[in-house]
Amino acid sequence: MGNLVELTVNNQIGYLKMTRPEKLNALSKPLVEEMLQALDELSENEEVKVIILSGEGKSFCAGGDIDSMKNMDNPSAALRWIDYVSSLSQKLLSIDKYVVAAIHGYAAGAGFSIALAADFIVAEKDAKFALSFTNIGLIPDLGLIKLLTERVSPPIAKEWISSGKVLLAEEAQDYGIINRIAEHSVVEEATAFAEFIVKGPMISNKYVKYLVNHVGELHKETAFQQENVIQAMLLQTNDHKEGISSFFEKREPQFIGK
Repeated sequence: MGNLVELTVNNQIGYLKMTRPEKLNALSKPLVEEMLQALDELSENEEVKVIILSGEGKSFCAGGDIDSMKNMDNPSAALRWIDYVSSLSQKLLSIDKYVVAAIHGYAAGAGFSIALAADFIVAEKDAKFALSFTNIGLIPDLGLIKLLTERVSPPIAKEWISSGKVLLAEEAQDYGIINRIAEHSVVEEATAFAEFIVKGPMISNKYVKYLVNHVGELHKETAFQQENVIQAMLLQTNDHKEGISSFFEKREPQFIGK
């Protein structure tokens, strides 16, 4: 691991912080590379039940690194670059564990994209989500168009994108984009928010994330069948047995992810 991310684990929570504050954590190739490595490491760590993603300095993430976008007049080079950076959103969506994005300052452009790729968003009350692509003659990337239109109507998404909308935290919450507004430390609020994940059954959370993320792709009968097959498997787990035992014993369940 280099010096562009900080990775810590505490009380079954993996904390992944972008540490490029002088560039407002803009997504350069080295930063994306370190984030992908860190996510793989947290994914493989059996102690970690949930990941909190944050940024150091004045903002969560100012978007794509403008310096990296220079000399993109070669279509092949441009495609390689955007494919690589987009793999960060794809990793956040596909990783088995829940990810909570802790937003302060700006989540602008691609920074908004990776926030939407997380499973939950906790934001400081003064945080701003900026759709700044139109200002430089581009469209949203890193999956933002799909991820945003899963939350708001297509006409609203078109208006926001084409006008370069800056969305305040309260408005984002009203639209169901964020889960919590933090009055003070957003990482502390995200940690408190993640308590239900830490206490919950990791193996069933894994499948809830998978099913919810893919439900729009499935025919109704296929969705029913997937639920049924996964449920049949979960009925055999130690966590299910522990849940039943704790219910009858009137105590908190102690899930172990097996």
